[in-house]
Amino acid sequence: MPPPTASLSVSSSPSIFPLSSIASSSSKPQICFCPNPTRFTGFASLSKPKSHHRKLTPLSAVSIEKETMISERPHTFLRETDGQDDGSVRSRFQRMIMEVQDSVCAALEAVDGAGKFKEDAWTRPGGGGGISRVLQDGAVFEKAGVNISVVYGVMPPEAYRAAKASAADEKPGPIPFFAAGVSSVLHPKNPFAPTLHFNYRYFETDAPKDAPGAPRQWWFGGGTDLTPAYIFEEDVEHFHSIQKQACDKFDPSFYPRFKKWCDDYFYIKHRGERRGLGGIFFDDLNDYDQEMLLSFATECANSVVPAYVPIIEKRKDIPFNESQKAWQQLRRGRYVEFNLVYDRGTTFGLKTGGRIESILVSLPLSARWEYDHKPEEGSEEWKLLDACINPKEWI
Repeated sequence: MPPPTASLSVSSSPSIFPLSSIASSSSKPQICFCPNPTRFTGFASLSKPKSHHRKLTPLSAVSIEKETMISERPHTFLRETDGQDDGSVRSRFQRMIMEVQDSVCAALEAVDGAGKFKEDAWTRPGGGGGISRVLQDGAVFEKAGVNISVVYGVMPPEAYRAAKASAADEKPGPIPFFAAGVSSVLHPKNPFAPTLHFNYRYFETDAPKDAPGAPRQWWFGGGTDLTPAYIFEEDVEHFHSIQKQACDKFDPSFYPRFKKWCDDYFYIKHRGERRGLGGIFFDDLNDYDQEMLLSFATECANSVVPAYVPIIEKRKDIPFNESQKAWQQLRRGRYVEFNLVYDRGTTFGLKTGGRIESILVSLPLSARWEYDHKPEEGSEEWKLLDACINPKEWI
């Protein structure tokens, strides 16, 4: 989710936005990032350094607010001051993602026939919480995660930059925020059944503490994309048609715009190829009426089941051999590479010290990295790789 996913950006995995990962306002420690970008240091004391070189306090030496697991799913994660059921965008978005989590999980359990979702609900002492659901080692799904999260607090500038796509919007100082989202990644066992990712999220920020009076910002983000190991053109056309139908109900420019955005975003730069065959993706979306965008995000989230379940039903029982399974594992290796290296939702989660199980729920149970693998030109595997390198217009 993916942030979020979800995932508050994808993953993807967000990937796209692993919303469980955000620190709450009651946490006294602030996140510290080592100048060496290859190493995440952890947390440091709030006390100001006495010299130019800041001394980092070991993670174990600081009391860090962690999630508190709860036995029952709550009616709301909103505080009374946030308007629990007052018709606000916050409360309606929360209600929507809870309903989407229920409907998607019910549909997936029906398709699987054997597997059941394990649910973990959690809260943070300072406010907010989430519900993680994972179906693992089912009859159809190797791993399926559907997470929701509703969190608020204060984020450091580093986390804001990870959450917001535009560097021009960078703000100084700690930034109060609210974030909510649903994020899911579904990995079937059968190599002819595609992986699916979807993530829809809503984000608000208030004025930074050192810039009082600045206007509140809000935006929506998310998308749904398909990652098969083998191409069945009728499946990809069906999937993209459902995405276009959802977009066209609001603006005919949405589908071509968000389809290209998806192709550009899920790009593995060091490979020169896309993660999959795309779908739609958007982020930082606030240039339309807020009510319209809430309805649009709801429509997109509700289109996941009709876009995906018919494909799974057709492909889940097709016989396959070891070579085809190995190719699926290689493509899942690409999935892992994208989520850990490029997905903003995953990096946001890792940089904000969140619940690692929720952040990395997007990763498959198994993947493969085979040295210098090149599919034979003209083969079905080659056709998939070619479509990932050269995105197509499917409808």
